[in-house]
Order: sequence, then structure tokens, then C-alpha cells
Amino acid sequence: MSKTTASAAESPHNGFETPTLDTESPTLLHSISEHGGYAYVRMASLAASGDVRAAEAVREMAWEQLHSGPWHSVLPVWRDAYSMACLHVAKHHYGNGEFKEALRALDMGIIMGGNLLRKDLDSAIGKVSEKARNLRVSDRSCQDFGSDDHRLVDLDFDVSKVLQLLPVKSLASKLVVKRSALSLEKFLKDHYLSGSPVIISDCMAHWPAKKNWNNKDYLLRVAGDRTVPVELVSDDLTPTHPSSVTIPSRFCFSHQVVELEMHEIKVERFASYGYWKQELVTFSEFLDRIRSHGCSPSGPTYLAQHPLFDQINELRKDIFIPDYCFAGGGELRSLNAWFGPAGTITPLHHDPHHNILAQVVGKKYIRLYPASLSEELFPYSETMLSNSSQVDLDDVDEMKFPKVQDLEFVDCILEEGEMLYIPPKWWHYVRSLTTSLSVSFWWSEGETSSPS
Repeated sequence: MSKTTASAAESPHNGFETPTLDTESPTLLHSISEHGGYAYVRMASLAASGDVRAAEAVREMAWEQLHSGPWHSVLPVWRDAYSMACLHVAKHHYGNGEFKEALRALDMGIIMGGNLLRKDLDSAIGKVSEKARNLRVSDRSCQDFGSDDHRLVDLDFDVSKVLQLLPVKSLASKLVVKRSALSLEKFLKDHYLSGSPVIISDCMAHWPAKKNWNNKDYLLRVAGDRTVPVELVSDDLTPTHPSSVTIPSRFCFSHQVVELEMHEIKVERFASYGYWKQELVTFSEFLDRIRSHGCSPSGPTYLAQHPLFDQINELRKDIFIPDYCFAGGGELRSLNAWFGPAGTITPLHHDPHHNILAQVVGKKYIRLYPASLSEELFPYSETMLSNSSQVDLDDVDEMKFPKVQDLEFVDCILEEGEMLYIPPKWWHYVRSLTTSLSVSFWWSEGETSSPS
């Protein structure tokens, strides 16, 4: 029987309410035992009654099951088992006033766990985050970050220096069309239906993110203690345990995005740029790496294609889904964050959905080729990389790809506060010119069949 009761749930010494866990625990434990988790079930009863060593033990048991093979082969019951264990561990830390440790356990439950206990995890995170913020205010611990410039990105920008870093012929040909406060009707007629890119300016002024995200103090206050998956890239990177971890590619905004699609993009992004691994760090540590030019002992750090806003609700409140994303009667497929230092690159590839890339902080260079040039851009023949080009625009092999430099393209520098519409199947290459915080909105075509 759980130590926490409804009447005692609000006591900081007893933890927080977990109504779904309380209801679903018998069924979940029975299912775990049916799949051979007898030791887990025995220890889970001790964990529920407050035994922290038992809570840590069941979390380790579930963790081992999550890494017993490819992610798609992991039984869903073990993902829920991991979430259950994380809740037990977090309750212990919360009762001891160890709010950072509690948040890390809860974030791990979201990132690696199943959906059964998601409401309990979200509710607990809200409660623990509030306690942690109140503690920081009382300790005046944020003063360390307020003594100098609060801005994450400086306004100074030397275009001439940037041009030396970009692929050949950049910004020397046809630029992406730019429209101010484009109406939905004009967007549909001139760009969505015709499948042509466009930069939309003056459409993010009402976003709280426009004011908040370039402030380091704000980001630390609302997300500093949260754990997020980041990616490290290096020519000689050797993954090690426990700093490296396999993050499930199925973790996405709706939890319904096709796993293969998400995995394809992660693979292609680094296919030509050495080895990569994923690492779990606090958001404050990630910001420190950005401030030190994105470096860690292993290489540049990038928070890429991560559903950060599904995980950190405070940041989700800072943005709005553009009306353009409902063009054609489709539905939003994913909402992802792309945060990283200057120099992070997404190699040439295409995506299956309509895409609006919103540049909240900083600047990016983007080059686009129409879908009609797919054959000339030499996609990989392997299925997993078929949406990726073999051409490295930063170092084109002219012997192997002699005509690539002559292909027509459009490009741009996407400025802070602008959105870029990228039609499906359009090839694009992206380079961050400064520290950059971007948001991508993917949406699908509308269904032609009538609703049932």
C-alpha cells in the first residue's frame, strides 16, 4: 500500500498526488508479472511504501529492459514500468526537498517512459517546478545570471564574414520571396497551392517567445532544471556509458508521428558529419554550452528536432501555432525545437510534410532546391536515407557531382522574427549563423474523404 494518501498528498514530506498510478498500479503490475517481471513487482511494492533503494532498483530493472534491444522491440509495458519507477524515485527526492533530482527523475519518465502515467508525470512536474522556482527566488540564486548582459544573442552581425562560411554562390542568385503579414488567402493562392517557398515577416510580434527567449535569465527560470536530450557531433566521437543514451525517436509532439520518418531525419542530419550521440543534460547546462560557443568535451551540442514544448509547458505557452498551418484542412503532425550554437548544420534533405520554420532568436542561412531536381541531387539509395542528398554543399565533390553547382536554387538569411514556408519534398540545407532558437511546425495534407 502506498504511503501517500489523498489527505496527505499535499504534504511536502509525502510527495505529490498520483491518481493515475494509484488507479492503474494493480493492472500494470499484473501485466509486468505476466511478462516475467516478478522481481520488479516484488520491489515495486516496497518502493510504493517509501523504500528509496527499492525505487532505484525497479528503475534500473526497467531501464535494462528499455535497452534490451531496438526501441521498436521494447514491450510497452516496460515503458510504463519505467514511468512508474520514476514517479517513486521523484516522490522520495521531493519529500527530501531535492527538487532538481525530482525533476530529473520525472523528465526521464517523460522522455523514456510510456503514456499510461503521463498525466501524473506532468502534474508532478508542475508542482515540483513551482517549488524549485520559489526556492531559487528565496535563495536569490538567479543573481549570478543577472550581473551582466542578459541577452543570449548579440545584435552585432558581420555579413561579409558569414559569406566566407557559406556554400559557393550563396546569396548571389535568386532569394526567397519575402512577404509582410501575408494573409491566409494569399498564402493559399500564391504559395501553398503552387508549392513555392516564402518568408513571412511581421507575424510573430505577439509571441511571448519573441521577447522572452533571448533572455538567459528567463530561460533559466522556466527551464533551467529540466532534463533534455541533446546531440553531440564529432569526427572522432566514441559513445560512452552513462553519458550517452539512446533516446526513443518515437517521442514526438502527438506521440503518433511515424517512427521511421523521425528516425530518417536524425540519421541524415549527421550522415556526412562524423559520428554522433545523444546525451541527457539540464537545460541550464545546455545554455552554458551555447554561451561557450556550443562546445562540450565531445563537440558541438545541438537540441534538435525535440518536442520540447510537449515536455516544458512554460515554453509552449510562449508560442502560437501559425494560422498558415491549418491551410488545406490538414492537421499538425509535429512541433519541434531546434536550439543550438552558430555553425550547426542540417545537410541537404527533404521532408514529407508542409513545414513552417519560425526563427525566434538569431539567424539562419537556408538554401532550397525544388522537388523537381531530386534526381540531380543524388539521394541515397538506402531506404533510411532516401530523403537525403549525397552532396555535401560545404565541400562539393566536383568529380562525382560535376553539375550540382549549376543547379538553380533559392536561398535566404532567415532573420529573427521571420517564418519560412518550406513545401513538401523541397530540398533544403540549413546553417545557424548565430546562436539560434527555432521552432518547426509540420502539418499534413487534408483528408479528401468526408468525416464519419
